[in-house]
Amino acid sequence: MIQWSQIPDRAAVREGILSTSVALKEYAHANPKETGVGLGLATAGLLLWYYGADLRHRYFAWINNKFADLKQEDYDNFKKTAFAALKDLASHDPKLREEKTLRILEIGAGVGANFIMYPDNTRLVVADPNPHFEQYFKDHKAKFPHIKCETVIIAKGEDIDMVRSESIDAVVTTLVLCSVDDIAKVVSQIKRVLVPGGKYIFVEHIKEWDRKNHWMRRHIQNILTWSGFWPFTFDGCYLNRNPQPIIEAVGFSDVKVEREYAPMPAAFMMVAAPHLKGVATK
Repeated sequence: MIQWSQIPDRAAVREGILSTSVALKEYAHANPKETGVGLGLATAGLLLWYYGADLRHRYFAWINNKFADLKQEDYDNFKKTAFAALKDLASHDPKLREEKTLRILEIGAGVGANFIMYPDNTRLVVADPNPHFEQYFKDHKAKFPHIKCETVIIAKGEDIDMVRSESIDAVVTTLVLCSVDDIAKVVSQIKRVLVPGGKYIFVEHIKEWDRKNHWMRRHIQNILTWSGFWPFTFDGCYLNRNPQPIIEAVGFSDVKVEREYAPMPAAFMMVAAPHLKGVATK
């Protein structure tokens, strides 16, 4: 423990500051190039620290919109087997049931890549923590007039307490659980908002499970994640997660899952080809 007697008096502190200032001035005068580079890096570091999260959100929204322009027919077909659970699902709301529509909550809707999966007259509630998806979402939504967007919530999946318990017919997450802070809390929130008999539809990339035939991909996933490169580049995405045990442990009445390799729309995305998809029923 530091004793008060060990703390220098004001005069000593002032002298130390002055001597340090003189030393820095002398160094800057003798090494102007190195000083300029150092100040530049320090400034860039401060700006990145202050604006970094917002810049990553903006970049992630932009890059997701670019991915949406890629030919994804094979990947959409891959997802359809999970979304088929919506076909015979009836709403708990008498009025919506009469209109033969559903109230669906999508967590992490992004640019709206799943619009094509939703049945006619869908009532959509959206929760996404990234406000920079807004314009891309609106532009894409204009192509799907059969979907009515009831509410857009700027919030993480862990923080959707404003959605009433047992008010949602189906919840959807696709490529979302890889980047949430607390998978168990998100899945518990999903179970809470679902009506009895409601469906949770998920399509998520996961950690490579085939150690024998795809050991290299597993190592690459770990390296890209542990180094921080992939999470930094793709706004918190972790390549080496597996949410299956958590989904199965939360308390759904039935969980049907399957592991498959998804047809990715770009070669560099094959590192995320191992997928978990399925349907959990409350």
